[in-house]
Amino acid sequence: MGRERVYQLLQERRGKFFSGQEISKRLGISRAAVWKSIDRLRQDGYVIDARTGLGYRLSAAPDVLVEREIRRFLQPNTVCPDLRCLEEVDSTNSYLKREALQGAPHKTVATANFQTAGRGRRERSFVSPPGKGVYLSVLLRPQLPPQSLLGATGMAAVAVCNAVERTAGVRPGIKWTNDLVLNGKKLCGILTELSVEGETGMAESLIIGAGVNVSQQAEDFGPEVAYIATSLAAEGYPVSLAALAAAMIEEFYHLSDALGGDLSGWVDAYRKDCVTLGKQVQLLWTSQQEEAEALDIDSQFGLIVRLPDGSERAVRTGEVSVRGMYGYLA
Repeated sequence: MGRERVYQLLQERRGKFFSGQEISKRLGISRAAVWKSIDRLRQDGYVIDARTGLGYRLSAAPDVLVEREIRRFLQPNTVCPDLRCLEEVDSTNSYLKREALQGAPHKTVATANFQTAGRGRRERSFVSPPGKGVYLSVLLRPQLPPQSLLGATGMAAVAVCNAVERTAGVRPGIKWTNDLVLNGKKLCGILTELSVEGETGMAESLIIGAGVNVSQQAEDFGPEVAYIATSLAAEGYPVSLAALAAAMIEEFYHLSDALGGDLSGWVDAYRKDCVTLGKQVQLLWTSQQEEAEALDIDSQFGLIVRLPDGSERAVRTGEVSVRGMYGYLA
């Protein structure tokens, strides 16, 4: 705790010197304890200058997903009751699924520097190299019937678009249903997982996870996905990992507060961001591949398509490949 309290004081006066004696007096700890805390912070990657007669000055902080850095970027009115910053985990979604069974509370957040088994839809892997992206999940306990949560994945896509725009200054597009794209390449994957209580039929937990590529270059993705994936830095939009994580937490909390209410604003935002609309697509939800034209997004984030025979239908599950994106060229 001493290290965190010393950090808070240095952060309050960032760029200015704070004498060791004053820190000791303010916190009620010995000068030796102050020095130990400074040393631990330096080991964590913080640049802390020391000057005889002046004291200590925090001049630079590492760009890492640790609790103190993420909380520094949260808005003052944001209450994040349980923030768990993990160095390594199989996946943040899998971790929260286990923690949900142990009673983890509503709005618990998990982040990871590295995922050994990052997951996407249909159990596809999500490449999560250390220190290169924001891998974050939130556990919600909405106490709503499952049918009220059908739009959660679409809302999550809008939430992450908001967070990226706030911190990086660029707004990604959404490839239906849950990929965020930038300049025609995949920037982010989103996975939502719902658990239903057997007796009541109400939602027991809703876990929303997102992995945003922040600083990867082509070699970080591997040859199998390098041609379809990109990162914010690769497209010329560098951003702080901690700042993006904080913005994602806030946007997911806004999503949580909106569940069960009027979602028309979320649908309108999704429709505006959806790069699938107006394009020729392939419907891949069966072994057959069927050509269609993507027309609109309905009130539950379903994709309305026109089939070759002129009929229209709403697609709610399966895969949709967009012509000209991810290798679909003909």
